[in-house]
Amino acid sequence: MSIVTVQLGQCGNQVGHELLDVICNDPQEGQRKVYSSASCERFFHQSTHGELVARAVLIDMEPKVINQSISRAAKSGRWRYGEASHFSQKQGSGNNWANGYCVHGPRHRAVVEELVRREVERCDRLAGLMAMMSVAGGTGSGVGTYVTECLRDIYPKSFILNHLTWPYGTGEVIVQNYNSVLTLAHLYQLSDAILVHENDTVHRVCSQLLNIKHISFSDVNRVIAHQLGSVLQPVLTADSHGAYSRNPLGELVSALTCHPEYKLLSVSTIPQMPSSSIAYSTFSWPSLLKHLRQMLISNTKMEEGIDWQVCPPAASERSRSLTAPSFNRSLANLLILRGKDVYSAETGGFEDPALYTSWLSSEAAFNLWKSPVPFNKYEKCATLVSNSQALLKPLDNMVGKAWNMFASRAYIHQYVKFGISEEDFLDSFTSLEQVISSYSQLS
Repeated sequence: MSIVTVQLGQCGNQVGHELLDVICNDPQEGQRKVYSSASCERFFHQSTHGELVARAVLIDMEPKVINQSISRAAKSGRWRYGEASHFSQKQGSGNNWANGYCVHGPRHRAVVEELVRREVERCDRLAGLMAMMSVAGGTGSGVGTYVTECLRDIYPKSFILNHLTWPYGTGEVIVQNYNSVLTLAHLYQLSDAILVHENDTVHRVCSQLLNIKHISFSDVNRVIAHQLGSVLQPVLTADSHGAYSRNPLGELVSALTCHPEYKLLSVSTIPQMPSSSIAYSTFSWPSLLKHLRQMLISNTKMEEGIDWQVCPPAASERSRSLTAPSFNRSLANLLILRGKDVYSAETGGFEDPALYTSWLSSEAAFNLWKSPVPFNKYEKCATLVSNSQALLKPLDNMVGKAWNMFASRAYIHQYVKFGISEEDFLDSFTSLEQVISSYSQLS
């Protein structure tokens, strides 16, 4: 089954391009033909000349980034975007959610819906739609929210996953917290699941794990794409009977979002290291899984300083870590293992009931996917997609900053003039305060 990606705004288009590039490069020669075929069907269709064409729609209110993405894909010689799968204008949304949602979105609704419809009709079987956007600016957040609303109306029974890139806490845009609040509050009513990457966290991965000295947005986007690819590439699920998963978005949603009040997903991947070091490194499943579990418990996204030969912790040590003040409670976890000897991996540590909320059994809360095919040059790779309290603190901080600005009436007029009222702000705050309360009370 196929996924149609909708790339929105500068960030959504850049991350989307990196994701498709990682996926296209992943199934190398000598790997399983069935895996490669399933991967290609999921994200690409073939032209009459046998070229791989992305199942993607590119949308931005300025043409620069779209043109760059199209050019880079074509120059790769491996895949390209469709010739008529993109839409742009000459003027952006001015980092204003209201301008994107109330003006640009409705104005260009018909053409965007037509572009998506064409891609959907090219799919023999539609797994769902994945909208990729940032929450900081105006087009990605505002137009992205409006487009998601339209997609929900047109495809009410299809799975919709929103991938959001969270801005740096120090600030990229002065009104980024307003834009983020409005985006999240609306998407919570529309999306089946919201998968979040925080720029601050990914930046630390680039600096401390990949040893990149001068970090660019391209570096950050490649890390996000690697983690997304490790989630979305074909896998074998518990009930797949040896066949690769049919509906990745549907299976992701059913595994992790069993309750409509809990839709926020975070991702951790291990190992992550410079490409020059991969060939000289060896990993064992016990050490990888031990440290990934500890990353989950302590809500960290990096395994820096790990001694890969350390044995799994004793039961007494595990008990102490689970009762620590910073313990990260989970509603559900999905563990994805890829690579050599994957069937020998012991994953019982992730089935521990102490990790999960008391009102859902660990058997229902934990899911395991596997693939014997290595991913993106790593001999072994483990990824954890978690519906937990991991995003509670950054969400609370973002809402708090936005509320302080709102209480001072800072920049409110910039939104009112495009059609967003103060009551719309208050409704969004109320919605997200409920989400914060629900995650805070996981026990």
